[in-house]
Amino acid sequence: MKFYIITGEPSGDLHASNLVEELKKCNNELEFRVWGGERLLAQGVEFAKHIKETAFMGLLDVLKNLEAIKENLNYCKKDILKYKPDALILVDYPGFNLKIAKFAKLQEIKVFYYISPKVWAWNKSRVTKIKKYVDELLVIFPFEVEFYQKYGMKVTYVGNPLLDEIGKGNFSFSCSTERPIIALLPGSRKQEIEGILPVMLTIVNYYPNHQFVIAATNNFSKQYYQSFIKENNIKLVFDETYALLSNATAALVTSGTSTLETALFKVPQVVCYKTNWLTYFLARNLIKIKYLSLVNILMDKLVVKELIQNELNANRLKIELDVLLNDNEKILTNYHKLTDLLDKKGASKNAAQFILKSI
Repeated sequence: MKFYIITGEPSGDLHASNLVEELKKCNNELEFRVWGGERLLAQGVEFAKHIKETAFMGLLDVLKNLEAIKENLNYCKKDILKYKPDALILVDYPGFNLKIAKFAKLQEIKVFYYISPKVWAWNKSRVTKIKKYVDELLVIFPFEVEFYQKYGMKVTYVGNPLLDEIGKGNFSFSCSTERPIIALLPGSRKQEIEGILPVMLTIVNYYPNHQFVIAATNNFSKQYYQSFIKENNIKLVFDETYALLSNATAALVTSGTSTLETALFKVPQVVCYKTNWLTYFLARNLIKIKYLSLVNILMDKLVVKELIQNELNANRLKIELDVLLNDNEKILTNYHKLTDLLDKKGASKNAAQFILKSI
């Protein structure tokens, strides 16, 4: 049996790799061809395209790379036809994956969507496309079941894969320090790093008794990150985010999946978000939810402070970080409630078993 898997970002690469691992446990004769990153590569799968060639963020970045995106779409369609999979497994990455879902449906290839598009936040018009082109929708947040069922869709909650990944524990940490650690998670995309990391670094000198550590990704060189670092009180760790969070006292976190990961590690955080003015203007008018971070969205209240656009500055960061370092009991209590809310373990295993049973 052959599967074609598509993801376009590091978080999707992580969850897709765990899904492949569980599928192999169920049947070690399965074959895979994938779009992904290093985690999927480590599974020994056949590679079609690396995420370094596919991750575009924000409207301007997409507009600048329209030709590359078009080429990727055409290549993907031809590659699917050549590979002739028994099923297509799409992991997040909705702008690209929904176009491929339409194509696969026309070719009568069964389509699974694991980690569905966040259409409950914005662009609800995509719901119609999902209903039309996706055979089985596997979601990772409990509230998504009710949301999609309102549109008459088949949907299954398999649990949240972050619980399983974090539950593995024993994370190797290469940074040695006796001072309490403040983690800086500037994101994995170049646009995020260049827009947010410099602001995070503006407050380092205010905390000489703490060690600041940046969660870096191997997608960029050490020299790239060093170009942002002017102070001495900063260290780098590469692809050790979970180990870093395991040792952190507090964190400054770029909005995204990392906010939920930080919460599940029970690390008090300030959520940071800044992008170009056009992307922000359009998003502000399209997004239909009260909060930006997954933590606040899931809890439906302001659990962690969100500093967005002009609010993300040295003065506000210092004020909010001081609060976290001196009084974090309330935020930790809400973190425990959040973990209980997501409490259905074995997401990758559940998804793998569901997919094989459905075929």
